[in-house]
Amino acid sequence: MFIINSYALAVVFCFITMLCWGSWGNTQKLAGKTWRYELFYWDYVIGMVLFTLLLGFTMGSTGELGRSFVADLSQASLASVGWVLLGGVIFNASNIMLSASTSLAGMSVAFPLGCGLALVLGVINNYLEQSKGNPVLLALGVLFIVVAIVCNGMAAGRVSKQSDNGSNSKKGVILAIVAGLLMSTFYRFVVKGMDINNFEQPAEGMLTPYSAIFIFSLGVLVSNLLFNTYVMKRPFVGEPVSYSEYFKGSLSTHLVGVLGGAIWCLGTAFSYIAAGKAGAAVSYALGQGAPMIAAFWGVFIWKEFKGADRKTGYLLALMFALFIIGLGIIVAAGN
Repeated sequence: MFIINSYALAVVFCFITMLCWGSWGNTQKLAGKTWRYELFYWDYVIGMVLFTLLLGFTMGSTGELGRSFVADLSQASLASVGWVLLGGVIFNASNIMLSASTSLAGMSVAFPLGCGLALVLGVINNYLEQSKGNPVLLALGVLFIVVAIVCNGMAAGRVSKQSDNGSNSKKGVILAIVAGLLMSTFYRFVVKGMDINNFEQPAEGMLTPYSAIFIFSLGVLVSNLLFNTYVMKRPFVGEPVSYSEYFKGSLSTHLVGVLGGAIWCLGTAFSYIAAGKAGAAVSYALGQGAPMIAAFWGVFIWKEFKGADRKTGYLLALMFALFIIGLGIIVAAGN
């Protein structure tokens, strides 16, 4: 399988993760013009599962080091599979809430609040699980990002006061916070099922990135039968939606959702691959720089803060600057 052998390349993979995690929400925004997010989410999950198979039979089955995709799956222990499946279930619960938050409050609010909170708590969780990286620099980088999250929250609060849709925005903020709390925990469970310290000669029964992301996606798919079905019947906002509506969707609308799942999956797979060289805490933290990317899309492309006053603009500019500084410090923490 393909394995990273340098920290510099691991950082590149982490930045690709950040771009993917911060950009998949654009597909939801596109589909949301004619499609409820609950229906979009089914295509998103299908795209995720299909893309894990593509990765497994390409990058996961080339090279001389490590175990190939199929061989790795066949030797996996129940304990390793169980940890990764649990990570998938927890992620799915959090991501459904993040999707709901995006539909209510927009990308530039949901992602910085939800994923930013997940970054802060997730770095702590993952560092406790695998103490790799400079703890002082990691803490300093996370501190900058915490202040960036506060700036985003203040900007969102100012906009919601000026908006006629303030109640939905507040509900979106609450959902983003709950999503962030859940999302901060999923990565460490996936890592528990992987031999993250030795992808070249992994321990017997443990998983490697390509098999882990596939099993993870199955956990998302199976739990979606419960979680998303419930949300369809009891939505956070609006009327209930049915499965019959899903099958009435156009091919282009379905493909947009599948693309969203593939984008997220590529980023996650690259994060797992990079973790072997950069460590779980650094890899996760850099990937969760995604809120800055999502905020960029929300502010400059989707115009979610259109009409905001000058003070709100200053808060957003400060948020971007603090995110960039924090991410730079986190990169230095892994050297």
